[in-house]
Amino acid sequence: MVVGVWPGSAYPLGATYDGSGTNFSVFSEVAERVELCLIAKDGTEERVNLDEVDSYVWHCYLPAVTPGQRYGFRVYGPWDPAAGHRCDPSKLLLDPYGKSFHGDFDFSQALYSYDMAEPSATGEPPGIDSLGHTMTSVVINPFFNWDNDRVPRTPYHETVIYEAHVKGMTQTHPAIPEELRGTYAGLAHPAIIEHLQSLGVTAIELMPVHQFLHDHRLLDLGLRNYWGYNTFGFFAPHYQYSWNQHAGSAVAEFKTMVKSFHEAGIEVILDVVYNHTAEGSEAGSTLSFRGLDQASWYRLLPEDRSRCDNTTGCGNTVRVSHPRVAQFVLDSLRFWAQEMGVDGFRFDLATVLGRTAQGYDAQAAFFTALRQDPVLAQVHLIAEPWDGGPRGYQLGRFPGRFMEW
Repeated sequence: MVVGVWPGSAYPLGATYDGSGTNFSVFSEVAERVELCLIAKDGTEERVNLDEVDSYVWHCYLPAVTPGQRYGFRVYGPWDPAAGHRCDPSKLLLDPYGKSFHGDFDFSQALYSYDMAEPSATGEPPGIDSLGHTMTSVVINPFFNWDNDRVPRTPYHETVIYEAHVKGMTQTHPAIPEELRGTYAGLAHPAIIEHLQSLGVTAIELMPVHQFLHDHRLLDLGLRNYWGYNTFGFFAPHYQYSWNQHAGSAVAEFKTMVKSFHEAGIEVILDVVYNHTAEGSEAGSTLSFRGLDQASWYRLLPEDRSRCDNTTGCGNTVRVSHPRVAQFVLDSLRFWAQEMGVDGFRFDLATVLGRTAQGYDAQAAFFTALRQDPVLAQVHLIAEPWDGGPRGYQLGRFPGRFMEW
């Protein structure tokens, strides 16, 4: 039972444990009411109404909530697909700023805000509660002893990058203990580090490690999403790559991996996917962004706002031109650089980040904000210079310190 609900603050967004309690905040411009849902280990739910709102950020502080607490949000607002709004309080929504997740998705009717038997995705929501069918966000312990960790800061002209997959590089490696194969701990094993050093590698670029979703189409075929380009947790390391499967453990394990690479003089670069989310098109599931405020988070077709713009080929396109969404991407990048120790980023379908209503703009607000950020101005920035929209290829048209491949 919640004892005391304090106003808290709108910033930082997400769930932030300070050693005494946890501040919760979430953005939704369209919401009329937002509930924070605390989920017990037995699956029962306790709801806290978020009465404090600043600039469309709903927030509270709970002095009794500590790391390990599972939670989500419910948003009450318009169901108006023609205007791009798909609020459905029957859906327990993941925190966009969630740093750890628990459970799994079962892709039953409960995850969808329309009758899956109907050909249209615009009918009234069936109102089936998704609690028990979806993952939950988890409050983490942010404290970690970095000791004397030193960032290598290798200049570009001396950089040799080795692209790797966390699981693929270690899953069958005979020198790595079997229980560590396919994990962050396995990737930081001396056998891997010594191999990279023998090649003269100065940076390891990891294919997506942000928390991603295994597509239900693949699961139906008995398969998994190996590559990871299907993100829903942009602040969380993918927990299935963690040796320790307890909620929140992947965070410390990832940091330990980065620290080991730094000790060997090797930087860590992440392949990041900010162009779309795992929710897919308007016919996709309602896991987080769609239920919070679809019209803010996603680009919609101007001629038919019931449909998502799809310049990514993945069903939806993140609306980075929206100030709060641009903040979200910058906050995520800064989190990985400051809190997780990452040294750079390779942006999947990077052209999306510069798209405005008028098309691609190399001087888009997001790029301006990125270049002046005192933290992100110091890390490696690499663009994959295309997307699936009009004039998708933008070779040589990325600003500032961007490299390309």
